[in-house]
Amino acid sequence: MSLGESLQQRWYADRPPPWWTLPVAALYRAITRVRRALYQRGWKRSERLPVPVIVVGNITVGGAGKTPLVIALVEALRERGFNPGVVSRGYGGSAQAPMLLDDDPDPRVVGDEPALIKLRTGAPVAIGRDRPCAARLLLKGGADAVIADDGLQHYALARDVEVCVVDGARRFGNARLLPAGPLREPLSRLSEMDFVVCNGSEPRGGEIPMHLQAGAAFALRDPASTRALGSFAGQRVHAVAGIGYPARFFAMLRGHGVEVIEHPFADHYTYSAFDLAFGDELPVLMTEKDAVKCRSFAGENAWAVPVRACLQPAFFLMISEKLARLP
Repeated sequence: MSLGESLQQRWYADRPPPWWTLPVAALYRAITRVRRALYQRGWKRSERLPVPVIVVGNITVGGAGKTPLVIALVEALRERGFNPGVVSRGYGGSAQAPMLLDDDPDPRVVGDEPALIKLRTGAPVAIGRDRPCAARLLLKGGADAVIADDGLQHYALARDVEVCVVDGARRFGNARLLPAGPLREPLSRLSEMDFVVCNGSEPRGGEIPMHLQAGAAFALRDPASTRALGSFAGQRVHAVAGIGYPARFFAMLRGHGVEVIEHPFADHYTYSAFDLAFGDELPVLMTEKDAVKCRSFAGENAWAVPVRACLQPAFFLMISEKLARLP
């Protein structure tokens, strides 16, 4: 077990963090506070774009459902007459300079999440460590609204709306800052958010409920070939998940009656054909985020399971109303 895996187990269990993480967490808190204050007081510059900017992120490390929510926001804004674009860090990709994604993005270059967003929505997607520079590429392409994926802690890009996604199952673990706990920012940061969305479980105190609904699985070799997820019920399958919280994917499959052989991988894992060679003919089911990285070498028994973020229409109405009130 790696150090990171060991720490995560402690974060979400009733076990104290290792002693050495406490002074590091105190230093992390101080750095985070100073950095935020520099932007708040104008000593570091936040660039404001001439179009609305919606930031989607979380205050914990690991997956919480940000990417499905970004996709849902793209679709909702389109329905309301916007031409939204998405800006992302491009984590896991090799690209060094800001760039716009083409219609067949290579996740090894641009990162798996931006590639997935582009393939699912067809919306303009730009990546770059320099978020404002990448966002300007979207404006040149005609975007009239920008959604920043996983951008809460990237203050160089000014934002009009902040949306924090909370993992309803794991919540905030031991509520400590990194590396003693899973928090990127203190819990007090939640009070500054425009919207807090709870993915799964029961929302608390004004949180907006969201759940992920699985769609029909599609074959990686032939995406036009689909199977209802329920058709795998009672079958043993290899389940592959290289996401922030693989257990969520495995639980979803079991909820549809599928007998799961778990194969968890690290978030943003770079796959090879060897990783999917399980030595039998059982179906291989994986997340859509993993599928974008396995299309070139997956076997005929490999299937991707897409998910859709389901939220109350009132949430998207509140987003639209907030954008309409902007100067």
